[in-house]
Amino acid sequence: PIIEEDMEMSLDSDTHVETVVLLSHKKADGHINVKVEYGNKKGQVSTKEIVEKADEMKPKEKITYPMIQEYVEEKYGFHVSSLNIAQIKTKCGIIKRENYNKPKNEDTKQPNCTLEKENAIKDAFRHFQMI
Repeated sequence: PIIEEDMEMSLDSDTHVETVVLLSHKKADGHINVKVEYGNKKGQVSTKEIVEKADEMKPKEKITYPMIQEYVEEKYGFHVSSLNIAQIKTKCGIIKRENYNKPKNEDTKQPNCTLEKENAIKDAFRHFQMI
């Protein structure tokens, strides 16, 4: 069943009616009507505050490996591989998605990241506020 709730909002002396639709297999116990007035007067919700809260709640920009590689190359003058970044992410406890390009043999040796590259990658993590 579809449950609909209507919300009336007064926005700069214009009335706006918004319908919120909740999809559920359960039956609703009841309906709640909420009236919100926007503005700068007492008892009203400031639109500026709503915009500020929405900005705070925006998800962070997704930091990609090429962004980290570019940062390291510009600042330190050398290239770091995706493997290097993945190794340092693991070392720092940063969650990575599953790697679908796994080696066929579990005993396959992978080159370790040098200390210089590790420090540069950690600096990039701090720059992008990952750590």
